[in-house]
Amino acid sequence: MTLTTTAVLVPLLPFLGAVAGLLLGRRAPGFVRPLAVLPTLAAAALTVTVAIGQGTGPATDVATRLTPTGSVPIDLALHLDGFAVLMAVLVGVVATCVQIYSTGYLRDDPRYPSYAALVSLFTSAMLLVVYTGDLMLLLVGWEVMGICSYFLVGHYWETEAARAASLKAFLVTKLGDVPFLFGIFALAADAGTFRITGILGSVASGGLDHPTLIALLLLAGVAGKSAQFPLHTWLPDAMAGPTPVSALIHAATMVAAGVYLVARLLPVFAASAAALVVLAVMAAITMVGSGLAALAQDDIKRVLAYSTVGQLGYMLGALAVGDRGAAVFHLLSHGAFKALLFLGAGVIIHAAGTNSLAAMSRMSGLARRIPDAYWTVTIALLALAAIPPFAGFFSKEAVLGAAEHAATGDAHGIPGAAGWTVLVSGLLTALLTAAYATRLWLLAFKGKGVEAADHGPQPVAMNAVLWVLFVPTVALGLSAPFLPDWFDGRSLAPTLTTSVLGTGIALVGGLVTYAAWRHTTALAARTPLGAVVAAPDATPAVAEEVAIDTHAPAYGDNAGAPDPADPGRLLLGPLHRHAAVGFHLDAVYSALFVRPVRAAATLVRFLDREVVDTYVRGAGAAPRLLGAAVRRAQTGNVQTYLAALLAGSLVLAIAAVLVATGTGA
Repeated sequence: MTLTTTAVLVPLLPFLGAVAGLLLGRRAPGFVRPLAVLPTLAAAALTVTVAIGQGTGPATDVATRLTPTGSVPIDLALHLDGFAVLMAVLVGVVATCVQIYSTGYLRDDPRYPSYAALVSLFTSAMLLVVYTGDLMLLLVGWEVMGICSYFLVGHYWETEAARAASLKAFLVTKLGDVPFLFGIFALAADAGTFRITGILGSVASGGLDHPTLIALLLLAGVAGKSAQFPLHTWLPDAMAGPTPVSALIHAATMVAAGVYLVARLLPVFAASAAALVVLAVMAAITMVGSGLAALAQDDIKRVLAYSTVGQLGYMLGALAVGDRGAAVFHLLSHGAFKALLFLGAGVIIHAAGTNSLAAMSRMSGLARRIPDAYWTVTIALLALAAIPPFAGFFSKEAVLGAAEHAATGDAHGIPGAAGWTVLVSGLLTALLTAAYATRLWLLAFKGKGVEAADHGPQPVAMNAVLWVLFVPTVALGLSAPFLPDWFDGRSLAPTLTTSVLGTGIALVGGLVTYAAWRHTTALAARTPLGAVVAAPDATPAVAEEVAIDTHAPAYGDNAGAPDPADPGRLLLGPLHRHAAVGFHLDAVYSALFVRPVRAAATLVRFLDREVVDTYVRGAGAAPRLLGAAVRRAQTGNVQTYLAALLAGSLVLAIAAVLVATGTGA
């Protein structure tokens, strides 16, 4: 089997598994789990085969004409290089882990067949995005992922939160996809092709006439798909879906697609200094804002969601300073430990006795009940906080090193402003990341909330997957010396300055959070549960917020008032209430867009009903009235007809006499 044939089978196998799962899910339920796991597992094995076959050699690029269009042709194109094959391995491995994990997590779910089929389709779409060499085919995979996310986020459609979250995810990402589509068309019009290799060749020869416009249009789609400011608000709400779906979206598919696209088309963005500065600013705002928001969340999955938003900001920051090797390295590293974190959170949620959400302030006694999740999640949080020697340290330091390189003017063609923006925000985000990672660990495993009832041992499939993902979380960073040969050849080794600064700042963030937790724990021990915990000089707004939060809705068996020993409140102070709601960005969108649109819709409805419909009703009423009058004359009674005839004749006779009399006179 040739390399190209093997690569074609990679996205095809999960697609066929999805089709078979949808067709046989209800008729043959015994085949559902094999159809979910085996095609994805086979695709994952083939991604490894393709990666080994491609290796560090020249890119493989093959295509066949799909159809003549009369202008820019569309090709069935395959493009394999180091970026593509390693990214495909990540997608295949994480998707397989999610499918295996889901067999235990959703074993009693009546809608598991459709869920598993949609996960397979989701995986196939992302693999198409990774392997394709034509932007129109990439757009197909891009949009299929959007519709899959809509159905999967809304899996628990009985709940209002899931319905609203799925609709919000779909609409917000579509808001970015509209300019993204125009950007693809503009790019193809300038380059004369949708083929990625042709586009990059056109960029190298200076063939793009509108690089800034094209880059900004594409960035809109990237901001929506990869949840970057200001289109990031859908991702935290998407946590209403099943936890394995969250792992798939955050680690290897949908949100990674935007980063991968920018990495693939980086020369297009690098052709415009303005676009790089905009990308750097967008990444910086996203990193810092999401870090602050994560520090204020109580639901464990929302913390991880904001964490993903910030880590994607790191990747786009690396791209803003022109280093796609560092960006993709962090994408691979983050995919491993974030999948582990979300699937570990699923074990925590299962142990806490909830459905899809878990308030950390109400957790207690979980460390001894779920030791597998405790140890693996602990290591994954250390990787997230970029503590050596775990994978997150090496990949994040590669990003910071690239930013330092650009800030000092050593990166050719990269604005120094972009370098400084990414470097400063990246270091500040390292502090915040360590802080919220430490807070999550303390509240989830060392909290003093209400201990949930024991729901029995965790399914073996769930715990086994955690240890599978544990391996790359620990060891992937050791591949840093070998990855440059797969990428652009730039060194990914940590630099001394950023390593010392980044690790030192992370340690400070963790220690300060731990000290704040000790302080709030001691304070909580002296305060009755449910009492309002606020400083004597706290503003009424802060005291009101604490009072409201003590009556927050219960989650599963963790009912009651939250544990007041939350270091996030102490660290953020008055900023906490704003960070907890994402700095009111949803309220801003509601005021600027939702309310005006609803008001316009109300006006249109009024005009349609009271003005347009009035004319329509009038046009129908006149014939009805005429018909009613005629109907009354047509009674079918002969005597009535004769009487009318005589009366008419009499009237005519009188009229004739009057006319004759008048004429004679």
